[in-house]
Amino acid sequence: MIKKFLVKHNDAGILILRVGIGIAFIMTHGWGKITGGPALWEKIGGAMSNFGITFAPVFWGFMASASEFVGGIMLLLGLFTRTSSAFMAFTMLVAASQHLAKLDPWARVTYPMEMFSVFVALVFIGAGKYSLDNLLFSKK
Repeated sequence: MIKKFLVKHNDAGILILRVGIGIAFIMTHGWGKITGGPALWEKIGGAMSNFGITFAPVFWGFMASASEFVGGIMLLLGLFTRTSSAFMAFTMLVAASQHLAKLDPWARVTYPMEMFSVFVALVFIGAGKYSLDNLLFSKK
């Protein structure tokens, strides 16, 4: 009985996930970075050097910041969810690599790895029926 209810309402679970993660990324991660300006963006973008990309760190830092802030808004709305999730997954992959490269404690490395998993899952799952993606782009 419970399983039947949960399966019937799995889109509500996706909505809760999107809203919770979206708000967290808007408020906690993205806002501070997007308003941090070029000095902070350069520092954040320096993480791309772990992949041998050393040019334009300000650009890469801005893109990571925008990915977290704008991506959080897109998740919250359920708009372009798969695309936003892909950008956010890449950002989390770079963040995890930076923590690994700096030999940070494992607890610092696991958070971006966990978020990477969430975003990759959302790429596959999509926004669900309670989303602007469904409202605007579903083929009925």
